[in-house]
Amino acid sequence: MEQTIIDLSKNKWDWMRERRLEELSNLFHEKAVFVHMGATFSKNEELDVLKSGSILYKNADIQETSVQIIGSTAILLNKIRLVAVVGGNEVTNPFVVTEVYVLQEDQWKLGSMSFTKLLVP
Repeated sequence: MEQTIIDLSKNKWDWMRERRLEELSNLFHEKAVFVHMGATFSKNEELDVLKSGSILYKNADIQETSVQIIGSTAILLNKIRLVAVVGGNEVTNPFVVTEVYVLQEDQWKLGSMSFTKLLVP
């Protein structure tokens, strides 16, 4: 089950980079929340950000991954170095990204994704 969550998360990064909104919409729970470095978005707001290109994900270099399964909830932590274009400027930041998945009707849905910037040089 842990490997399923890891694979789903990797696919999500690809879909975000490729702006595959249909796949992401199917993955994101209707009540999902997304916490970035200064904004919190709903599912539709997150999809709008991706669609508009106000954040373009270029590369998420995953350096460490861990998964904890608690009942029908999976908590994945990815330590990443993220390269993105934000407001027309390319930025690179180290993050721990917390992803919370819930199992509904035999399908994992992303319920929350939060970016925590690491304080490293």
